[in-house]
Amino acid sequence: MLRDGSITSQDLTLDALDRISAGDGSIHAFIRIDRNAALTAARQADSELRSGIDRGDLHGIPYGLKDIFDARGWPTTCGSRICDGIAASDSAVVERLQAAGAILLGKLATFEFAIGGPSLELPWPPARNPWDSSRQTGGSSSGSAAAIAAGYTRLTIGSCTAGSIRGPAAWCGAVGLKPTFGLVSRRGCHPLAPSLDHCGPLTRNVHDSAIALQALAGRDTLDPASADVPPRTYTSDLEKGVAGLRIGVPRAFFESAPNLSDDARRGIENTLSALAGQGARIRTVTLPPFGTFLSCVRVIMAYEMYAMHRTHLRGRLDDLATLTTVRFLAGLAVDPEDYRLALKLQRWLTTEVDRALAEFDGFVTAISLDTAPLVEDLVQPLGWPLQASPFNLTGHPAMSVPIGLDQNGMPLAVQVIGRRFDEATVLQVGRAIERSSGWEQIPLPATIRRRDRPTGADAGAPQAKSLSDLPDRTAEPR
Repeated sequence: MLRDGSITSQDLTLDALDRISAGDGSIHAFIRIDRNAALTAARQADSELRSGIDRGDLHGIPYGLKDIFDARGWPTTCGSRICDGIAASDSAVVERLQAAGAILLGKLATFEFAIGGPSLELPWPPARNPWDSSRQTGGSSSGSAAAIAAGYTRLTIGSCTAGSIRGPAAWCGAVGLKPTFGLVSRRGCHPLAPSLDHCGPLTRNVHDSAIALQALAGRDTLDPASADVPPRTYTSDLEKGVAGLRIGVPRAFFESAPNLSDDARRGIENTLSALAGQGARIRTVTLPPFGTFLSCVRVIMAYEMYAMHRTHLRGRLDDLATLTTVRFLAGLAVDPEDYRLALKLQRWLTTEVDRALAEFDGFVTAISLDTAPLVEDLVQPLGWPLQASPFNLTGHPAMSVPIGLDQNGMPLAVQVIGRRFDEATVLQVGRAIERSSGWEQIPLPATIRRRDRPTGADAGAPQAKSLSDLPDRTAEPR
């Protein structure tokens, strides 16, 4: 429509800005909007298209940016009172999206320094879950996920150290992609734990994620961790399906977990049955225990985030939220020898996942063992029912894909993992799951409170399309 002139980027941008203005007073996904800059960029995008300059699939498309990424002329707060400087240059992510013609709407809410939250002590209220404003979004890419669920935009950018893209995506019903470590440059993204930090997109659907990754991926010589890998066309195989693909399921990760809800269990099993019905070969895979991955992540993360932020603890302690302080101080308990051994364990665990993936085209497993908790429960990140961190540790690509709604009308999701730099297959499997689940036919919740919306069987036909509502197929052979 942009290319045939039946809609303009200015139309899209105005629509997004109007949606944010109308609904974000209760959702708090955005902390800062620059209406004039967004409309100026949109008019420029329209002018280019009229003159025959086409920057690709994102040309003229609005997006939101997590506020730990620098954008020239914008403050980067990192969700903290401590940071208030104006960025002098763009982060690599913003450079690439600008080159692709995308339109920056504004900065999105984040937990403080992408670690401490949700917190009520900071100048910005925590983002709320658009499916039910009494529920948490997850974090730290809280605003990034909320903005997708609220229908403000189809693309936001997040960061992920131990699940901060996939966790919020799972709880808010977005597609969240953590690319392979090094595939997307982290230059200009404020670090938390450099051994684990990743950058990636949150989107409305899998196709949008592939389009975003096409723009974001690539070598950046100014980022020492950036990988030099050949470019891929991530949209080309999306509709190929899964017939003949070998899918491993690390059942020991989730099936005996005490906090695995019945809805989440049923959603996972029905997803696997749907993939088997499409010709995928499903088989259990044995990986090292989930707790081993988790312990290793916690040691590395605690050590590195304390090292990155100890000056804040020494000089600006009173300006940090309590939860941020507590989590940063955990690094004092990790000595250099602990850290050295954790890095050694990280290498071994990565090798074990690589060895397992030599026999499979990818894994499908849990991402969240239950739906989003209530805000009032103040369940903190270390206690969240998420299983994202192993693949931050190993650096493999991992994606959260929505599969439907639970009995309370809250999003359910599964996680797809692939070989390093094989995002194409991750996206291909994710698209097959999305297609089977009917997720795109389930309407977004808009920005109204859950108590005003029907739930369960009263929610209408779209909800019945979710995989979690299909008959339980766990008895079928696979």
